[in-house]
Amino acid sequence: MHNTVKNLLEIDNNIKVHLNKLNINSKSKIIAVSKTFRIDKILPLIEYGHIDFGENKVQEAIEKWTDIKKNNLQIKLHMIGKLQTNKVKYAVKIFDYIHSVDSAKLAKKISDEQNKINKKIKVFLQINIGDENQKSGINKTEVSQLVTYCKEIGLDLIGLMCIPPANVDPNNYFEEMNRLNKSFGFEELSMGMSSDYLNAVKHFATYVRIGSSIFGHRN
Repeated sequence: MHNTVKNLLEIDNNIKVHLNKLNINSKSKIIAVSKTFRIDKILPLIEYGHIDFGENKVQEAIEKWTDIKKNNLQIKLHMIGKLQTNKVKYAVKIFDYIHSVDSAKLAKKISDEQNKINKKIKVFLQINIGDENQKSGINKTEVSQLVTYCKEIGLDLIGLMCIPPANVDPNNYFEEMNRLNKSFGFEELSMGMSSDYLNAVKHFATYVRIGSSIFGHRN
């Protein structure tokens, strides 16, 4: 068995054991964050049957995934990086999920472009939960307005996403995200990475985005 598959199975087992200990009956899907990794590193996971993969650059995703997605229709590709409006028309063709919607302008562009090709992308709103100047995402106070707008223009808005501040205990941020997510009645919640995914699933993350713990670190 390839190392990446072993790593994936170990993470999946860690999540199950952790949730079982906490008596939490929920499931978390693992997005294997394949950005910057060559396809030969990714293929063992595809061959094993893993379907959720994350990229953060549109051009890289197109180059890597166009042919593979044609031959593996079950694969779901997640856009997890900042999306520029001028890349949206290319993004909606290759991605199935966009986790980083952070403005009405971007939401409208996604709506317009997906309508042109009769495709329905699943969308998360990115929340700047730590109120950090350098981070993308909308302020907590703006969420309600953007949720309403996304629904008005027909986006398939399924949940919220965050990246908590680095080097601090993320639990309070994850707890707050879970509360916020539930207040809108969303069923999906995208949070947690290699360093904090067990904390995230404790607070009902349904998608965790994991790169280095699966693929290792790039040299």
